[in-house]
Amino acid sequence: MRTTRILAGALGCSLGGLVMAAPAEARITAIEVTAIEPFAEGAAWGEAGAYERVVGTARGELDPADPANAGIVDLVLAPRNAAGMVEYATDLFLLRPKDPARGSGTLLFEVPNRGRKFLFNWIMDARPAAGLTAINDPRSAADAGTGLSLRRGDTLVWAGWEANALRQQGGMAIDLPVATRNGRPITEWVRDELVSATRGPPEAPFYLAFEATQDVVPDPDDAPRLTVKRREPDAARPVPPQAWRLAGPRQVELLPKGTKPGPGTIYQLTYRTTGPKVQGIGFAAVRDVVAHLRTGTEAGTIRHTVALGISQSGRYLRDFIHQGFNRDESGRRVFDGVLAHIAGAGGIFLNARFAQPSRTNTQHEDHLYPENAFPFSAAMQHDQVTGRRGSLLRGDASDPLLIEVNTSTEYWQKGASLLTTDPLGRADVALPDKTRAYLIASGFHNGRAHQTNARGACLNPRSTLSSGPALRALLVALEEWVATGRAPPESRVPRVADGTLVAPEAIGFPYIPGVPVPGAVNAVARFSTYLDPRPEAGPQYRPLVPRVDADGHEVAGIRLPALAAPRATYTGWNLYADPYPTGVLCDRDGSEFALARTRAEREASGDPRPSLEERYPDKAAYAAAVAQAADALVAERLLLREDADRMSAAAQGEGP
Repeated sequence: MRTTRILAGALGCSLGGLVMAAPAEARITAIEVTAIEPFAEGAAWGEAGAYERVVGTARGELDPADPANAGIVDLVLAPRNAAGMVEYATDLFLLRPKDPARGSGTLLFEVPNRGRKFLFNWIMDARPAAGLTAINDPRSAADAGTGLSLRRGDTLVWAGWEANALRQQGGMAIDLPVATRNGRPITEWVRDELVSATRGPPEAPFYLAFEATQDVVPDPDDAPRLTVKRREPDAARPVPPQAWRLAGPRQVELLPKGTKPGPGTIYQLTYRTTGPKVQGIGFAAVRDVVAHLRTGTEAGTIRHTVALGISQSGRYLRDFIHQGFNRDESGRRVFDGVLAHIAGAGGIFLNARFAQPSRTNTQHEDHLYPENAFPFSAAMQHDQVTGRRGSLLRGDASDPLLIEVNTSTEYWQKGASLLTTDPLGRADVALPDKTRAYLIASGFHNGRAHQTNARGACLNPRSTLSSGPALRALLVALEEWVATGRAPPESRVPRVADGTLVAPEAIGFPYIPGVPVPGAVNAVARFSTYLDPRPEAGPQYRPLVPRVDADGHEVAGIRLPALAAPRATYTGWNLYADPYPTGVLCDRDGSEFALARTRAEREASGDPRPSLEERYPDKAAYAAAVAQAADALVAERLLLREDADRMSAAAQGEGP
């Protein structure tokens, strides 16, 4: 491992032609490379040949007086260098063709999700090591899964943008300055929601987003306050001071020592903290890194730029576009195309003082944190709720070609219907020509390869339906759209006009004994402050959900072969099981209800769905049904031929 400080003027030589001297506007002042080494032991990836890993740090600076940076909250309060600039440093990771001339000319930038690289296991079906949720340090051919993006010759890039993302095991973060006021620390109240065992292992003690300040001589008016409630709509009750304590600046412990929080119970700590990092720089850093790589290449090595964001990072990209960061300081477009997956209709709590970008709003948890605000859609609309008018897009040359992909979960939990309806859910709206929206029918938020149906905190077996095959096809379609102008398939979403987008009580889910159906979606609330949020009355946004067929599968959207030739019913919703708050949507999980094997078995249980033997007389009939469904999607460019062949081969071995 070597460490080299590379000044901007020497980048081209040091990085083999990929990165050259930056134009002054790009504001990347230096890149420090810690490793350039073969990927997958020099294995060839189709016509692109061998790839190599480049690991390093990008150092940048921002001019607070530049209009391109005017929207960054607290940038003017950040410390400056001798030139009057605000400095930052971000982690940088590239996988690129060793011979740039053999590459596709497309730079694919994946926005990390809480510091993690999702491309390999969410899109390319790679299997992470035991206990990990991502492949953050790809080294082997197995780490690349199907290898799709490498075989296409893309240059793959990641850069940190979230200051508090974990750097362990290859995670990526950014080092940011702290804002001060006239050289003095800024101290404010913040609210931290603390829930155990819903999105990870049980927590005891709880860990805070920020350090709680504590007076040497305690002032009761400035003391942290802890409350508790069982369900999100409940009134919060104070936790007596003798029942908890700050075990450290960032730890809350229940008392007596060893007391465990109830699974799913919501604790909220309101406390003072100091030293806000200028987190909005996380938008500018990605802007400038990509602009630097694009404009600093020799002989036009990078001709097109595409961004991918999954979940949190998809919401990041929606705000990146809307807040104007897809235009660099010289006015050039940064990303030609953007694919946001499972972002719903929301943005991200990033460009704010004491922001908490890792929050994600669901029916039960993080419900009243900044995420959902008009405009939701890429279509220009009048908002009947607030009286405003707007669009996610800016209506100028900075707008990218945009593909938004969601699953059923985002309709239940993330207001995804508002992408294609008016805010009151009364009518469909037409999207701009440069935008597409797709529903992966009956998919769920975390749908990817190698999942199990273990219930976890949920009432029903969890879904195992993977969105990966559809995402691979749509990513290829986006790159073709950007590079050649060939438009992707028309949007595939449920519509109000044809009755495929309905209120929750009208979805038409079949009666399956022992299977309760949720009666409400996660509401889109409006409130002026997250510190003491009080949802506003009056007209409300109206998210809708997809209608289902007699099997319980959604009628509209991209219906993968698992729906067209089913062995189970898949949903994008699940419910919490006791001892969690029952009857509430179980985070962002889906359900999986196996079909009965025989007619006698289903009749004995009262299941109305035809059994496997009634659908498929033999193994060949099942394989034929899968192949037919896969071939139809290939013809519509919603599935790659290689994935259709894999599905057909698997069906021949599985049987009904």
